[in-house]
Amino acid sequence: MTTPYMTDPAQLASLQGQQYVVLRPRESVAAFYESEQTEILARLPAGTPHPNTGHVTLRGFFEPERVHSLREVIASWAGSQAPVELCVDAVDGFPPPFQVLIARLERTSSLVDAYSSLTEVLDATDFRRIGELPLDDWVFHLSLAYARSLDERRWTEHLEATRHAVPSRPHERVSSVDVVWYDSDGEHIDRLPFRS
Repeated sequence: MTTPYMTDPAQLASLQGQQYVVLRPRESVAAFYESEQTEILARLPAGTPHPNTGHVTLRGFFEPERVHSLREVIASWAGSQAPVELCVDAVDGFPPPFQVLIARLERTSSLVDAYSSLTEVLDATDFRRIGELPLDDWVFHLSLAYARSLDERRWTEHLEATRHAVPSRPHERVSSVDVVWYDSDGEHIDRLPFRS
């Protein structure tokens, strides 16, 4: 059985009706993520929301009535997409109001190409995209913890204690993409292979 991305009931409720296109690391990036997240959560207040497993979000949508159509478009894109290289270069954070601790990724050519080519495909559709930024503004990352509940002083303290370069630069190649959607039954994941 596939490990779920989100398990917290409040998070699942907040995501209902949304869909995401995500990359799931399984090797050295995943191992780094698990180790780093364990350390971070030990320093944060108990119950701080966080992903259940590491992932790189390429796009978000609000299309609860068109999940099947969206999946077909993403499957077609994935079939022409080469595998994607992921490489962690730092642990950092998004500032208020977001207050998310992240493993920041290098902008590898394959990761940039995947984001760009997906944008081109989606621009020809009318799917409602959420949280989207232009490629130049997008920070590729894996969210480690959602610390929005911290006040500004405590957030700054945790960010400073957490932020660091990652000289070992864990990296791996991802050969598939997941379409993830949320409805009244919870989370659903459909894995789609990239071109071999």
